[in-house]
Amino acid sequence: MTVRVDSSLEGIDWPQAKADLAADDFDNGRSPRALQASFAQSQHVAIARDGDRVVGMARLLSDGVCNAYLLDVWTLSAYRRQGIGSAMVRWLMDQVPGQHVGLQTDDAESFYAGLGYAHQPVFMSAIAGTWLGNDANEPRG
Repeated sequence: MTVRVDSSLEGIDWPQAKADLAADDFDNGRSPRALQASFAQSQHVAIARDGDRVVGMARLLSDGVCNAYLLDVWTLSAYRRQGIGSAMVRWLMDQVPGQHVGLQTDDAESFYAGLGYAHQPVFMSAIAGTWLGNDANEPRG
């Protein structure tokens, strides 16, 4: 089957997506509902599908003018090294022409360098309150 990339969140099994992320050691602790909210509230998303199966996802936050932030780029391990991650990143970058697109990575520097990303002098971050301590990550009652 051919993998396609689109921006639709329809038909995604979010508990399965979370399980797949966890199996690939890419789970950052969001509940399935919070994972869904993260993607639903992003300006741009890229979902890679093999038939109905989600095999990759990525999202991009943007101010719509000059700055964007790429995050949650993931490809199911059995589908890696087939150009799916690159296709998702390129697709997202096409959505924000003329904007500076930043990202943070722990171990995929060569992947992003191959897509034109370069080191910036400093990237800093802070967590507001407690990591994932918000209503989006709470189970529904």
